[in-house]
Amino acid sequence: MEIAIQNGSTIYYPDIEGGVTWETERKGVPGKLSFSVIKDQDASFQEGNAVLMKVGSKQVFYGFVFQKKRDKEHHINVTAYDQLRYFKNKDTYVYSNKRADELLKMIAADFRLQVGTIENTGFKIERRREENKTLFDIVQTALDFTLQNKKKMYVLYDDFGKLTLKNIESMKLDLLIDEETGENFDYTSSIDGETYNKIKLAYNNEKTGKREIYIAQDSNHMNQWGILQYFETIDEKVNGKAKADALLALYNKKTRNLTIKKAFGDIRVRGGSSPAVQLNLGDLITRNYMVVEKAKHTFDEGEHWMDLTMRGGEFIA
Repeated sequence: MEIAIQNGSTIYYPDIEGGVTWETERKGVPGKLSFSVIKDQDASFQEGNAVLMKVGSKQVFYGFVFQKKRDKEHHINVTAYDQLRYFKNKDTYVYSNKRADELLKMIAADFRLQVGTIENTGFKIERRREENKTLFDIVQTALDFTLQNKKKMYVLYDDFGKLTLKNIESMKLDLLIDEETGENFDYTSSIDGETYNKIKLAYNNEKTGKREIYIAQDSNHMNQWGILQYFETIDEKVNGKAKADALLALYNKKTRNLTIKKAFGDIRVRGGSSPAVQLNLGDLITRNYMVVEKAKHTFDEGEHWMDLTMRGGEFIA
């Protein structure tokens, strides 16, 4: 593993104390690199300086120093983020007849961000006004519309300094995580979180002056779990019955959380990628590809492992 920091025309290879962590998530969070530098006479770098990390010949992270934290032993704890950090900026965008990929390219140009592979998302959004929203939220809303209409999910991430947008189906890995490659896991099943067996939607019809109610429910689960109700007000453009049925199909089940701990490290694994998972969890056995919602890689004393939060099938992150 190699880390370099560029300060102007000077490239500095810091002496690292302790481990290095690299963290990514599927959506809404920039990639993060954390490490501690031993202060020496050559240690001259500033916030905003470029940081890159390689593992062997593989380019893993390219970003910028955002925070330096010092202690009395003259260690400098560094936090660096990739380009997605700038998607925390807020702005207002009004656009029409644009695909999510076209919107992303427009935003990237406005904020002088570097662009790599941006796939055509295939769905034109008729008209949107995004008022005082983060760039993350603006792009994610467009991707959500694409998912609803094309049944295709896309992942936005930074690939070594280049904004990248890919269909999640193309991010499957020829990697198996099982009892041998993962040291431990946390598995929780629950009806205490996002589980609902009754969906109630309301629309205030201004023309008739009446409130229209749409309900979808599962009597068997209501008898088994009690009434767990989801309520929302909708606007006139929404098909109330179809939305209620869709929400019931989504939420009328136990939520299952799976976190895999200290799996053998593989730098191809990042938020949005999909390794194969085969684990006996006690009340079920999972044998399928699962999406990585969060990935934390740790490099320490020649070792590389990763902690993963997974999603797939009945699992949520």
